[in-house]
Amino acid sequence: MPWRALRRFGQKLLRRRSLEPGMAGTRLARCLNTLDLMALGVGSTLGAGVYVLAGEVAKDKAGPSIVICFLVAALSSVLAGLCYAEFGARVPRSGSAYLYSYVTVGELWAFTTGWNLILSYVIGTASVARAWSSAFDNLIGNHISQALQGSISLNVPHVLAKYPDFFALGLVLLLTALLALGASESAMVTKVFTAVNLLVLAFVIISGFIKGDLHNWRLTEEDYKLAVATANHTYSLLGSMFPMPRVIYAMAEDGLLFRVLAQIHSDTHTPIVATVVSGVIAALMAFLFELTDLVDLMSMGTLLAYSLVSICVLILRYQPDPVMQSEEDEVELQEERPPEAEKLTLQGLFCPVNSVPSPLSGQVIYVCSSLLALLVSALCLVLTQWSVPLLSGDPVWIAVVGVLLTLITGITGVIWRQPQSSTPLHFKVPALPLLPLLSIFVNIYLMMQMTAGTWARFGVWMLIGFTIYFCYGIRHSLEEVKRDQAPLKPRAETIGLDLSRSCTPSI
Repeated sequence: MPWRALRRFGQKLLRRRSLEPGMAGTRLARCLNTLDLMALGVGSTLGAGVYVLAGEVAKDKAGPSIVICFLVAALSSVLAGLCYAEFGARVPRSGSAYLYSYVTVGELWAFTTGWNLILSYVIGTASVARAWSSAFDNLIGNHISQALQGSISLNVPHVLAKYPDFFALGLVLLLTALLALGASESAMVTKVFTAVNLLVLAFVIISGFIKGDLHNWRLTEEDYKLAVATANHTYSLLGSMFPMPRVIYAMAEDGLLFRVLAQIHSDTHTPIVATVVSGVIAALMAFLFELTDLVDLMSMGTLLAYSLVSICVLILRYQPDPVMQSEEDEVELQEERPPEAEKLTLQGLFCPVNSVPSPLSGQVIYVCSSLLALLVSALCLVLTQWSVPLLSGDPVWIAVVGVLLTLITGITGVIWRQPQSSTPLHFKVPALPLLPLLSIFVNIYLMMQMTAGTWARFGVWMLIGFTIYFCYGIRHSLEEVKRDQAPLKPRAETIGLDLSRSCTPSI
């Protein structure tokens, strides 16, 4: 009896949604055109990382090698972007990587992905607001920070900021109100800031060619203040805040978060409760925490989401086609005979009999992908924490790295030999499984570079999320409701995804 209960509990954590064809209606307003989406995308890209953090990292840590830092970040983004593109072709629905994980690796990992996306969006919004406030304060001679440090000091070092940032708090709340008015209104404001942002970028580039000095790669204080126009940070704020409530809405509509967060305003057709709640949380983050702590925490959530998406691409490409699988299940039910069980052999791992994915090959991919993620994590941990003995030629650590690389190569070979799905898509990630594997390695390696304090804050955030899931989400999940309402239906129907209630495409 305890074993059966444990098995049911495990099935709840791993229950997945099946992909069903067909477009569907939505309760959200579809009012964004191609230009609006491009403006929001650029706004999410150009923000505090370009205008503020690049200078701080170059000054305090990287120096001229900041160029290499940008190249590494670009590599991580490009690889993750390729994986996102394939998932976008498979699941053109609201929820982004959250929904992608739901249809591949199961409900628990989907919640983990969505919760980390919320983290990256919330912290991203707070960090840009903090950078906006800092840039404005620099322009007026640091009068705001000096006044607040002298009158209201938090005095909690390494945890909270030196002083509460009322300017950042008010800015986030103001833009939250703008987003609550409707998507079209906020998109119009975004396009205005797009033009300002591009003009500032053009000014910086032209100034660099005219006044640039190869012997001194730093801007003067006046040039820096001029380049960091406050309009750019406002623009980046809108780009970060726009997708945040929509991920919360998607999770709440699925029952993994509180359903009150899925309420839609009758006039503006925006997720009003999710917008207000996420905006208030982001405002409090900007109010209380330092910029560097916010950015590190945001990076953790983003890199983990990137890694999970890469793993999902690796898994889903080798799974049986859901339409063909459902047809086979119907034939077996009509003929009332059990399916022939496949046998797993060592030869079958490298020389599969079937030319199309089967349930057995799909399970092999699940196991191999999990092992691959663990081995890559171990390899990145060794490379980051024990780099000194490795570079000095310590035979023990060299042997450890050699064993890990051998196991990773062998498991990658097993995945490569499995049959891939022939489902036609508008885009597929090339060079599978190498590109997703490289994406996982780069993202996890960057995560291992984070400080212990960042990992501790990230652990607190995940603890809060898992408390919500195991106390509320696992019992109110839409998949759980379907199972309770139709316990006798075939499996292909009980875990099907009702795309008719989905939302706007993710951006």
